[in-house]
Amino acid sequence: MAVLAAAALLDELMGRNRNIAPDDKGKELNWEDPEYCKLYLVKFCPHDLFVNTRADLGQCAKIHDDEAKSLYEKSHSYKKQQYEDEFIRFCQSMLNEVERKIVKGKQRLALIGKADAISLSPAQTQRNEEQIKFLTEKINSLVDEAEQMGIQGNVEQAQGLMKLCDQLKEEREQLRGNNENSHWQQTAELAAAQEKQMEVCDVCGAFLIVGDAQQRIDDHLMGKQHVGYARLKMAMEELINNRQKSRDDKERKREEERRERARLREEEEHRRDRERDREREERRKKREEEERHRNRPKHRSRSPRTHRRSSSRSRSSTRSSRDKDYNRRSVKSCEERGRSSRNSRSKSRDQSRDHRRKAGDEHDRDHHRRSNKDRGLNGDYGRRSSPSQRPSSRHHQDPKAGRSSGGREVGHGDE
Repeated sequence: MAVLAAAALLDELMGRNRNIAPDDKGKELNWEDPEYCKLYLVKFCPHDLFVNTRADLGQCAKIHDDEAKSLYEKSHSYKKQQYEDEFIRFCQSMLNEVERKIVKGKQRLALIGKADAISLSPAQTQRNEEQIKFLTEKINSLVDEAEQMGIQGNVEQAQGLMKLCDQLKEEREQLRGNNENSHWQQTAELAAAQEKQMEVCDVCGAFLIVGDAQQRIDDHLMGKQHVGYARLKMAMEELINNRQKSRDDKERKREEERRERARLREEEEHRRDRERDREREERRKKREEEERHRNRPKHRSRSPRTHRRSSSRSRSSTRSSRDKDYNRRSVKSCEERGRSSRNSRSKSRDQSRDHRRKAGDEHDRDHHRRSNKDRGLNGDYGRRSSPSQRPSSRHHQDPKAGRSSGGREVGHGDE
């Protein structure tokens, strides 16, 4: 212990790196090193509270370093909770021990006060003495009777008498105990009259005199033992309250987040419901408009509304444009058919004209051949016939006239 105290003093005066060479690099300070006292890092070390008292815990074997403690307070590591748990366990064990001491002291004072309640009067003590004598005579007579029954061989009756003797003996012992307690009570009353009334301190378990001088009470309240236990209790309650507060804050934040998520979810559901209602309304309007267009009559009277007039005008304009296109196409088709028919008629007319010309030429050749044959038979070959001798029929007319007339007749027939 003396060596550790001297080392601690040197560390305090010269620093923790006092044994390192000038060229060597010092060890970096870390509050997680096992050489530092965990209890001191959290709050304080209980070993320093009860020095030179009946509850002295001795000197702490770990190092108490203020720089390491400052690093611990600035840190946000999860290991801090483990250090706090160890501090709470140590403080709780010491407080449980002092609580047992307080309970024992109160029980001790309660026994002194209970003696007053069971005190007996002298007359009651005399009656108990007479009852004890009567029970003693009764027990002796029963014992003699049980011996006689045993000699005669009545074992069962002898055993019953002995049981009855045992019950009487228990009653006699109880009466003797009451008398003895009454005697000791009287002695305690005499002693209490000479002593002062006591009470137990609820913090450290020490006995205090009721109504004692204020100086003595102040000295007790300022003593190391009383202050040490009070500080332990306050530090433990502070840690527990801080933990409870942090848990409540986390729970409150989680609850707020849950409410916020629920609110956002409700808003999203309302928005989706509104969109669905809007889409449903638009579909309904569209169906109604389609049904209205489907059930609309072909010949409608004019409506005073502007949009209906514009729609009817647009429909009439589209209809007139379609009619114009149809008329234009029909006229064009008629013109094409007329042109094709005229071309076909001109072609047929040219063909018929060629046919008539060919037929006229063949007729002239036949007529000339027959006329030449007739001249040869009559001996007038080479003579021109007189006009009186010319035939009067149309076959003996001028070939050109016959050809033209024949051609005219054929043309009429063709036409």
